[in-house]
Amino acid sequence: MILFLTNNITQILSVQKQKSVYCIKTKDCGNILQNMCTAATYKTKDFYFGRTLDYEFSYGDEITITPRNYPFHFRHSDKAPDSHYAIIGMAHVAGDYPLYYDAINEKGLGMAGLNFVGNAVYAEPVSDKENVAQFEFIPWILSQCATLKEARQRLSTMNLTNTQFSENFPCAQLHWILADASGCLVIESMQDGLHIYENPVGVLTNNPPFPQQMFQLNNYQSLSPRQPENTFAPGLELQSYSRGMGALGLPGDLSSASRFAKVAFTKMNSRSGDSELESVSQFFHILGSVDQQRGCCEVAKGKYEITLYTSCCNTTKGIYYYTTYENHQINAVDMHRENLDTTVLIRYPVLAKQNICFQN
Repeated sequence: MILFLTNNITQILSVQKQKSVYCIKTKDCGNILQNMCTAATYKTKDFYFGRTLDYEFSYGDEITITPRNYPFHFRHSDKAPDSHYAIIGMAHVAGDYPLYYDAINEKGLGMAGLNFVGNAVYAEPVSDKENVAQFEFIPWILSQCATLKEARQRLSTMNLTNTQFSENFPCAQLHWILADASGCLVIESMQDGLHIYENPVGVLTNNPPFPQQMFQLNNYQSLSPRQPENTFAPGLELQSYSRGMGALGLPGDLSSASRFAKVAFTKMNSRSGDSELESVSQFFHILGSVDQQRGCCEVAKGKYEITLYTSCCNTTKGIYYYTTYENHQINAVDMHRENLDTTVLIRYPVLAKQNICFQN
């Protein structure tokens, strides 16, 4: 398996096409190819990490805390660690095992898996590397790595395998965003090996592969949050006909390429105070720029993809904030209010019902 680490942003922006095929074939993937997500990072006084999960129905997800003494039995390891870092995130719990969509650990490292259909390819187990099953990738990293620097080292000796969780849970086709206050990585396992990229914008969506996502930002380099200036042609008088014309030309459709550009621009031009309330509010506004409304993305006859939930994790304080499609009130679970030295999962149901505050 090839480990490809890109540190140079110029190199990323110069990539126009990889040999790997990144078109999506409906006949191979079915409706799952319509699953769309967006992840982002944000830094004020603290560091924030979160994502949207867009789909037409929920799998019964829960905010799940994995305490330090929960026995992780990694599929290709003979020994479970005696203790590990505590983790909090959104997960589908199957057979008392947390299948995390996104999570952070108690040390401030965050990770999320996003759909990467048509490109994700995992390896067979090998004898000269540490084999990690795809479904356990998030807890494998977050349980033992305190920093992005430590995660880079573990990734260099890892082989990401096609081992299934069970017959009912085949390998999801994903790529991952991994970040802490020091930086951000994207991990993509493809036909030609494992690719690890430095992510200077701290944003990830779905297809195409990350170098192409970065390259298409070249198309928007003239964008500005300020009122546009007339550079159309000499001698032709053109005027801004209203206020609020900043970011003119920023894409607004629901494709993953457009969502990447929109959230990257929104996040990198975002301004807020550094208090907890201001930071959390701003983070939800950043991801809210690509919120999906029921009816706008039809994936099958009468079935529409929506933003099922949006998460915002304060990785510094260990707090998992979230909203749902029907409930835009921000709810939260603080991992440090729990006993993190137990052996059993701590689970909270998602509060999906709207709670409206009447003022009279």
